Order: sequence, then C-alpha cells, then structure tokens
Amino acid sequence: MKIISTNTAKPTTIIWNGKEITTGIYKTPTNAPIHLEKEKVKGDEVSDRKVHGGEYKACYLFSLNHYKYWQDLYPDLEWNHGMFGENLTVKNLDETKLQIGDIYKVGTALVQITQPREPCFKFVVKFGSENAIKQFIDHGFPGTYVRILEEGQVKNNDVFELVKHAENSLTIAEFFNLLYAKDKNQELLNLAINNDAIPIKKRNKLKAHLSGK
Repeated sequence: MKIISTNTAKPTTIIWNGKEITTGIYKTPTNAPIHLEKEKVKGDEVSDRKVHGGEYKACYLFSLNHYKYWQDLYPDLEWNHGMFGENLTVKNLDETKLQIGDIYKVGTALVQITQPREPCFKFVVKFGSENAIKQFIDHGFPGTYVRILEEGQVKNNDVFELVKHAENSLTIAEFFNLLYAKDKNQELLNLAINNDAIPIKKRNKLKAHLSGK
C-alpha cells in the first residue's frame, strides 16, 4: 500500500433539509506532508466530532483502486483525490485483506486499522444523488479509519509496512458487510465484539445482535 495523495479540507457549508451544515468532506490534495495527531489530522477540518475524528477515527484512508468504479458512475463530477473525504488516497488498499487491529508503520507514524467508513447524507450532497449511500454500501469497499498509536508525518509515496498482524480478527470488508447485514454472522459478530481496536460503544451496540439476546 502506497500513499498517492495527502488531502485536507477547510470548512464548507452545505444545505441539508433546509439547514446549513458545516462539513469537512470536501478534501483536496495538499501536495505536502501531513501530520497525524492522536485524534485528527493536523490542519484538517473535522466538523461533526460525534462521527468523525477522535481516537478510533483519527485519519481516513480510501483506495485509489476504486476511483474508476465511481468515476464511471459519476463521470460529470469534477474528480480529484480526496473525493470521498479521505485524508490519504492509498494505492492497493484492499479491505478484504486489512484486518481490524493490524498495525502499520507509515512515514514516521504508527497506525492501527480500526473500522470502515459508514456513509451519511453528506455523500448524497457531494455526489448529487440520492443513490450514493446505497451504492457505497452495495459496492462494499468503504476504506478504513486508523488509530494513531504514534504521531508522525506522512507524505506521498510513503509505503505502509506491516508491523503486527491482528489475531482472532475480521477484515474491514467483513465488518462493513456485518454492520449492514440483516442476518448477522454470529462468528464474525463475536470477533468484532471482542476486538479492542473497535470502540467499546460500537461493540456494545453489536451485542444486541447476538443469538439469544
């Protein structure tokens, strides 16, 4: 996995259901190194701290490999890296191989894979389509958030080096599908609930889907 673009945003105001909302989803390439802090990327806009930023969502990564799929769906949009609100556009990021809890060295930072992006109404606004959220879920390649174990600087062409592979875990793709599945796989559910790379609040919510509950 290699960083192709580092992206940040300034506050942008959008209208949703008649209300003005500030968002940081409109990220653009910085063409410069960025600093990964414990709860955010330095200099990046995080408007809604209930769902973005914080220990388990400090930095968002999206795969360059999936850009073509979306460009084919939305050819009339103005395309650039950071289109999905990601801080890092990463070549060959594969959600079917990334295990939650995996630890990587990238640049001078140490990061841990935590959880997939769950799309919200801002995708509808950004892509100009009511179908965008469903398309994102159905495609099944949501990118991943990371936890910053050691703060540091990352830049274009930095490569992710696996430091520690998570044991008794599940992949980002498996977890993403689990979140939206009507009938939840109990084995994967147990792996998620017992994984401390996933925030405790989310794990507690998932406990309600255990058999016998």
